[in-house]
Amino acid sequence: MMMMYLFFMILIVMSGIRVFCSKRKHLLATLLSLEFIVLGLFFMLFNYLNLMGYELFFTMFFLTLSVCEGALGLSILVSMIRTHGNDFFQSFVILQC
Repeated sequence: MMMMYLFFMILIVMSGIRVFCSKRKHLLATLLSLEFIVLGLFFMLFNYLNLMGYELFFTMFFLTLSVCEGALGLSILVSMIRTHGNDFFQSFVILQC
């Protein structure tokens, strides 16, 4: 049963990486795939710590950092939409001040 959970979590992470590599137009799709990867990694960490009998304090730390990462990504998305009007990468010029 544990191998089935491990296979499912690896499938979650790999599908998130696949979407992250394939969707290059919208920033929102990229951010959602990053959050999907973080969710899969959190499940892996949670199951590993439960299996080994460790305390789950580190999972709270990991969740805190992932929430900060998500908030930072959303703030970048909002600032990009305010300045350029959409979240397409083609309309965003990096060399522009």
